[in-house]
Amino acid sequence: MNVIFAGIAAAVAWINFVFIDVFLGLPERPGVRGAKAIATSIKEYGGKINGGYMMGNIVCSPDASAGTLLASCCFYAFGSWTGGVFAAAIVLLGNRICSDPGYAGTTGALTTTGIIAVASRLGIGPKFFILGMVVNIVTIQAIHHRYSSRLIYNIAKKIGMI
Repeated sequence: MNVIFAGIAAAVAWINFVFIDVFLGLPERPGVRGAKAIATSIKEYGGKINGGYMMGNIVCSPDASAGTLLASCCFYAFGSWTGGVFAAAIVLLGNRICSDPGYAGTTGALTTTGIIAVASRLGIGPKFFILGMVVNIVTIQAIHHRYSSRLIYNIAKKIGMI
């Protein structure tokens, strides 16, 4: 049953963070310093520049993946939704330190807090979301930049964000 819960948590968390980042414009342009250099490198490697912008923004400032992971960890550590709210405040502070004008990380932390609060009542606690987000971040950032940038580009294009 734990494997099923982990899979459900991973899928929900992936959808949550990818769609928040896409809807808040991370694939459109580099939002913070360093994101353009990463995107350019990914494009030279055969990836899509827009997917590279999102990947660069993820690396350079707390985005929805960071908010989702941190909210899951803090929810687990605090034992309640107050941990997720604390995580949202920390992510917001991190965004301001990075001169990030957006709110993807804070939005991700808050939506994840709500999702975990509901999912916990179904037996899918924050530990499953922690595991799921670690797997999710690896799928976007570590496995293959060319293909993950194309996936992000295709999602953003399909929903009309670029």
